[in-house]
Amino acid sequence: MISFKARGVALACAFAAAAASAQAPASAPAAGAAPAASTGSTPYKVVDGFYVDDVTLTGFKTWRSAACDRCHGANQQGMVGPSLIDSLKVLSKADFVTTLTNGRLEKGMPSWSSNPTVMTNIDALYAYLKGRSDGAITQAHVQPMSQAPSAQAK
Repeated sequence: MISFKARGVALACAFAAAAASAQAPASAPAAGAAPAASTGSTPYKVVDGFYVDDVTLTGFKTWRSAACDRCHGANQQGMVGPSLIDSLKVLSKADFVTTLTNGRLEKGMPSWSSNPTVMTNIDALYAYLKGRSDGAITQAHVQPMSQAPSAQAK
């Protein structure tokens, strides 16, 4: 019988393998691939590199609660699983959603469809990871936009 901890690590690592294998061809434009500096065309809002909107903050919390860092690394840089910083430069949002929903069992990636936290917050998780990949979110641990110094001065 596999332990709960070992099963959790296996599931988290499987996510990493699927994300890498679900990449779209490099010539295909990625969803939300507009430059981070453009406004309104990205799924996230960020100030000063790590103060984010509520949706993106929810994505960060979902990342933490699903323990994705066990395979992708605490900074999404990759470990056993691929770097999501690199993967989301070419992975479309549709492929991201498909990979999380259906998994890629042949690569060790489980389906997260039975995890209500991940499924409810899949758009927020994408927003957080896309912001990291685009370089707009400059550190893995983010804070609410309301705590940004510019918000405090108002």
